[in-house]
Amino acid sequence: MTPLPQSATVAGGGRHRGATRSTDGPYPTQGPAGWQQPGGSCSLGWPARARRHTRPLAHAAWRLIWAGLVVLLACVGHAVRAQGAGVAPEVAAGWNAALQASQAVIGQPLGPVEAMVFTDHQNRRLTLADLRGKPVVVSFVYTGCYQACPVATQGLMKAVAAARTALGADGFHVLSIGFNQPFDTPEAMGAFARQARIVDERWRFLSPRTDDVPALLRAFGFSYTATPKGFDHITQATIVDAQGMIAAQVYGDTIDLPQFIGPLKAVMSGEAAQRLSVENIWLKVKLYCTVYDPSSGNYKLNYSLFFELFCGITFLGALAWFMIRELRRPRST
Repeated sequence: MTPLPQSATVAGGGRHRGATRSTDGPYPTQGPAGWQQPGGSCSLGWPARARRHTRPLAHAAWRLIWAGLVVLLACVGHAVRAQGAGVAPEVAAGWNAALQASQAVIGQPLGPVEAMVFTDHQNRRLTLADLRGKPVVVSFVYTGCYQACPVATQGLMKAVAAARTALGADGFHVLSIGFNQPFDTPEAMGAFARQARIVDERWRFLSPRTDDVPALLRAFGFSYTATPKGFDHITQATIVDAQGMIAAQVYGDTIDLPQFIGPLKAVMSGEAAQRLSVENIWLKVKLYCTVYDPSSGNYKLNYSLFFELFCGITFLGALAWFMIRELRRPRST
């Protein structure tokens, strides 16, 4: 490295390394140590040869960076435009109409649909009326689907397993109904169940009669659109209460547990409150103490609520006993 001239000093107390001060003239001059500024001005004391090689490289690097940013922004803009153009207005309107039809049946009874005869994947006959007395979860699939329906069924299977653990293994029924008739036969529904690896005695895969499909779908608020690749439809699971009334609709391939178990819990709790028995009282208490734990993502029994209930009941019982004893105590005149 070329040494600094003897008249040069580091300006600013050594903060800017390589800065020099020169009094050789009022204009910048280039000496052996590089450019020098008069009057205490600071400049980088790089050799001119090194600077000549460094500046083009720096400019080239900056040009590459700016070019990369331009290309990146262009790609992002293209992706945004493609995404915006991917959903046509008529398609969005169709989805909104399907969602409104699904929501419109909440609170409505199934009515004549309960008398429809289905054949399950084991060639057994049943009606929805046969399942009265317990809530029923109903999903619609078609066996020719190789992506959406299997994925949605797997999501429902996980939610059902969590609900059975939290609310009881025999607390509700599950039905998967094939709407693409006459192709969704009992044999096809059985193959669909085996492919999904569902082993649940209270989960049945049903084939309705072809003539019953339109009225069945209207009652559950389910609609679909035929496409060259199959059928487009909303992924929904319908919760029906023990009296055959549609209580809730749950949407999505991956089901949020509070949105699924919450309505089931409310339906089962209301049913337990209507029937006065020791078993139903215990079920009511268990459901009340079953709460969602965000840390684990599951429902579990909150034993502190058991303790609070026990203390409350004990206090009320002691208060009632004390009042009865006071009322029965003979009073002196």
